[in-house]
Amino acid sequence: MLEKYQNQFDRLTFTNPSTGLLQITLEGPGLNSVDPAKHRQIADVWLTIDRDPDVKVVLLSGAGKGFSSGGSFDLLDAMTEDYGTSLEVLREARDLVRNMLNCSKPVVSAIWGPAVGAGLVAALLADISVAGSNARIIDGHTRLGVAAGDHAAICWPLLCGMAKAKYYLLTCRDLSGAEAERIGLVSVCVDDHDGPEPVLAEARAIAEELANGAQQAIRWTKHTLNHAYRLLEPAFDASLAYEFLGFQGPDAREGIAAIREKRQPDFRNGPTSE
Repeated sequence: MLEKYQNQFDRLTFTNPSTGLLQITLEGPGLNSVDPAKHRQIADVWLTIDRDPDVKVVLLSGAGKGFSSGGSFDLLDAMTEDYGTSLEVLREARDLVRNMLNCSKPVVSAIWGPAVGAGLVAALLADISVAGSNARIIDGHTRLGVAAGDHAAICWPLLCGMAKAKYYLLTCRDLSGAEAERIGLVSVCVDDHDGPEPVLAEARAIAEELANGAQQAIRWTKHTLNHAYRLLEPAFDASLAYEFLGFQGPDAREGIAAIREKRQPDFRNGPTSE
């Protein structure tokens, strides 16, 4: 089973901790950053998983000190400099959300350290999310100079309510795993002061419990609950369109430059027209 996945999705790491459980690990330079190839693969892998009779549950995690730092500079630069690439990445961002929602197999995420960008999309769209108390969850869209697209417009209001969603999405303030659990953004918080092992252990225990459960009942329950997201597809499409329109503008160039130079962005002279 693993060879099939590793050959087709070589930017992701796959293991099989127990029968029916497929673990996907985001692993790589820049704190598991998402380069163009990894972005395509993390969007497409759910289609293969959905049709694989050997997979009952997916466990999604990062490697080392965190979950993922989000898009790599190669990915961000390509999106601002090449219109064709921007359209491709837009399609992949749309597919990542829809493919995860439509994948019949339940997904459990284990989140510790920073979780940003495309990695955060997958972490929060998991059916059950387990976060370390010291996890650093950041939706960095507006700090990057673009609208909060991807999952944010449909996921955050449903999980934590509109008031908290607006607070964190407009300001890009980060929140800990403990705060994320308190407001309902993640399912479970685990103390990770001594390292990420308890987070992964709890996520795996939940995944194995699901793998031993009534599969059709679990899958139908997931499918039914996810209609709440599907009702918000117009908002999702609009948020993606605004996000990727923003990548063609000066604010995104300033936001990317600020991240690269490790400074605060200066948007004071940017466009303000709606």
